[in-house]
Amino acid sequence: MKYFRAAFLSILAIVLISISLANRDLVTLRLLPEGLINLSGRQWQVELPLFVTVFGGIVAGLIIGFVWEWFREHKHRREATFQGREARRLEREVTRMKGEQGKQQDEVLALLEDKS
Repeated sequence: MKYFRAAFLSILAIVLISISLANRDLVTLRLLPEGLINLSGRQWQVELPLFVTVFGGIVAGLIIGFVWEWFREHKHRREATFQGREARRLEREVTRMKGEQGKQQDEVLALLEDKS
C-alpha cells in the first residue's frame, strides 16, 4: 500500500509540474470589470502565471467547500454532543440506582436478620 501511495503521489507531481510548465504565460487578474473601474476610480489588478491562477482557484474552491460542509454538518455535531451528554447522564443514573438497589437489599436482609 505504501508503494501505491508513493507511485500515485509521484505521478500527481509529474502531472502538476507539466501543467505548470505548459501554462507559464502571464495573465492579468482584475477585481472589477472595465465598466465598474471607471465608476469606482480604483483599479486593482495583478499579473500572475496562468498555472498559479488555476491552482489558486482549485485551492479556493476546496477551502470554500470544506467551510460550507463544516457549517452544513453543524446540526449533526450538535446532536452528537447532546446524545453523548445524555448517555453519560444516564450511565451515572444507572450506576447510582445500582448502588441504591444494593443498599436497599442490604437493609431488607438486615431487618430480616433482626427479626430472627
